[in-house]
Amino acid sequence: MSRLPGRIRVFARALPRLALKPLRRRPARLQRILIAHHLLLGDTLLLTPLIAKLRALYPLAQIVLLCPKPIVPIYAGRPFDVDVMPFDPRDSSTVTAVLGSGPYDLGIVAGDNRFSWIALGAGCRWIVAHDGDVPAWKNWPVDEAVPYPVTPAAWADLTTDLIEGPPPRPFQPADWPAPPYTALPNATAFPDRRYVVLHPGASTGVKRWPQDRWRELAQFVVSLGYVPVWSGGPREVDLIGNIDPDPSHPNLAGQLGLGELWHLYAGAAAIVCPDTGVAHLARIVGVPAVALFGPGNASIHGAGQYWRDAPFVSVTIADMSCRDQPFIFRRKVAWVRRCDRSETTCVALDGNYTDCMNRLSVESVCNALRSVLVKS
Repeated sequence: MSRLPGRIRVFARALPRLALKPLRRRPARLQRILIAHHLLLGDTLLLTPLIAKLRALYPLAQIVLLCPKPIVPIYAGRPFDVDVMPFDPRDSSTVTAVLGSGPYDLGIVAGDNRFSWIALGAGCRWIVAHDGDVPAWKNWPVDEAVPYPVTPAAWADLTTDLIEGPPPRPFQPADWPAPPYTALPNATAFPDRRYVVLHPGASTGVKRWPQDRWRELAQFVVSLGYVPVWSGGPREVDLIGNIDPDPSHPNLAGQLGLGELWHLYAGAAAIVCPDTGVAHLARIVGVPAVALFGPGNASIHGAGQYWRDAPFVSVTIADMSCRDQPFIFRRKVAWVRRCDRSETTCVALDGNYTDCMNRLSVESVCNALRSVLVKS
């Protein structure tokens, strides 16, 4: 589906309002707040401290979060009393709904500043976003550009800089009501609290850990007295089948939506996964988690201050020389060290896997898993 029809609607609504930008003033009272973005699962969940801070500062305000449609179900319990609005730039009906949902006193843009245009089109009277996005036209509707901090911080924590005030208190699992329960496939195959979820898939191939190491990890899980349960997306069914064909180890890849995945995690003793969206979901659920960081930076996309009490362990190689790109959401930030290369552009591809993932030993992951199981 093309983005063009939606863009035409957005610019038709926003351009006349852009002409009035010199007259806009920040509202003294905030009753309706829009958070505009179109992020993947992990980065959407990393907006949680921003939402928590807004709710603490404005307990009576309506907070509306734009949200990719597949992610909507995990907000069914309305954490922090947030209202979620499905949004997909390729779906004109959702674009039209957002444009008609205003006006708003405040619009906050997270990640890509192109979404400042839909905030303006939706009637946000004042728009705040991080500074420095490129090209410049993305920033034209922004009234208040907030610079990235000069000292390192987790991205989840620095989203809270978009609004003045004290940081939110640390996350507690009770802050996020579980979505409605849906029975899990093959649930009788793994007794409650006696299984460990293994999720080998990732949003990009450069984050994948070698298959033979996942197989060794599954054997380690069995040795500890737990059932390994595999999860993944529809395209990972065969991947997991190749890793572990044992029918006594359930393969739920492609069978679970995010609501079901929530409940799978909630019943698990722990999960192990790469640095991908489900690692952030684990922190929301409160299940002990081991996350494998290769090209990603564990300090930037790890627990940070907001999730500092979460049972979460990062396994990484701290000083990878090729984790050298100082960019985050197209902003050049001096202290950022991460890698956004693909399988075709990776400078340290070792066989079928990147050097940064190859260096993560089975022993280090098993030790991390043992540590979170002991504490849980």
